[in-house]
Amino acid sequence: QVSLVESGGGLVQTGGSLRLTCSASGRLPGTRVMAWFRQAPGKEREFVAAITWRMRNTNYADSVKGRFTISRDYLRDTVALQMDSLRPEDTAVYYCAIREGTIPKSLANEYMSWGQGTQVTVSS
Repeated sequence: QVSLVESGGGLVQTGGSLRLTCSASGRLPGTRVMAWFRQAPGKEREFVAAITWRMRNTNYADSVKGRFTISRDYLRDTVALQMDSLRPEDTAVYYCAIREGTIPKSLANEYMSWGQGTQVTVSS
């Protein structure tokens, strides 16, 4: 059983920053990838960023490259998403996810466990 808990969402103005954190616990795979996805109202869940746990290889959606940074804290079993230069189109519920493996994939169905999500709202 794996548990993922997100925190750090909120309301911010265009151009502002937020930092999301995901805390992982339970039977975590030794080789794993942790990722962030998001889902806006009326839209499908979309990939944001992923990081491999040991080598810290990363993968980003084109829409967030250069603005968002994913990182992980090995000792605390947490993954963070630093979001800068936020835009109204970044408004969504952001979900943390985990998969076993070493490739930072972008397909939601590749991930085995999900958090409950945290709301990010960017006002114009």
